[in-house]
Amino acid sequence: MRIPRVYLPEAAEPGAELPLPEEAARHLVKALRLAPGDPVTVFSGAGGEHQAELAGDTKRPVVRLGDFRAVERESPLGTVLWAGLSKGEKFDWVVQKATELGVTEIRPVQTARSVRRLEGPKAAKNRDRWHRIAASACEQCGRNRIPEVVEPAPLETALASGVVHGLVLDEAGDPPVGPPAGGPLHLLVGPEGGLNDEELVAAVEAGFVRAALGPRTLRTETAAVAALAWAQAVWGDFPGVGA
Repeated sequence: MRIPRVYLPEAAEPGAELPLPEEAARHLVKALRLAPGDPVTVFSGAGGEHQAELAGDTKRPVVRLGDFRAVERESPLGTVLWAGLSKGEKFDWVVQKATELGVTEIRPVQTARSVRRLEGPKAAKNRDRWHRIAASACEQCGRNRIPEVVEPAPLETALASGVVHGLVLDEAGDPPVGPPAGGPLHLLVGPEGGLNDEELVAAVEAGFVRAALGPRTLRTETAAVAALAWAQAVWGDFPGVGA
């Protein structure tokens, strides 16, 4: 049986007992039928993990931390995903799958064709939800470092932060070639309808190179996941491919 993993941001020493959030407690006790003494793995999101066990009683379960293990499952390729805000639950799905694929940072960007508009408190609220989705994905996939998810920002504002090395997905672009030139690889994916001409020009001026992944038109959420998977296969930790 695979040992369940629990994200608890509180840093603590071996022997400490930490209360479980209600949702995590319900999952471990009700869904997985764990009992006191059963093993769990606890990670804080800052690297490494603790061997641990369920303790307390089933009504007020806690985890008792055991030895700390400096285990990392991060890709050698740092990736920053600039994702155009998409509607519905598509962006939530992108956050989840990008985390599983080893993304280092997620930058939601508001573009001219973004149907979804997030500003002020709504933007902060969504950022917090995406952080929780990323943490849950780390529980599932074994990562011990949670990717940073920043608050949504207009694309022009995000591009003004400085020159980057990256690829902007564009059907009219060429197949991507060459390894990343130091630092993380930035990947820019537009929303439904893609980026307009002015945004593509601005992205190129900021350091992005237009790149096409293939002859077919991909949905925005498919394009983001495909780009990350391709990058991990060519330059990251997916074995057996390599450029």
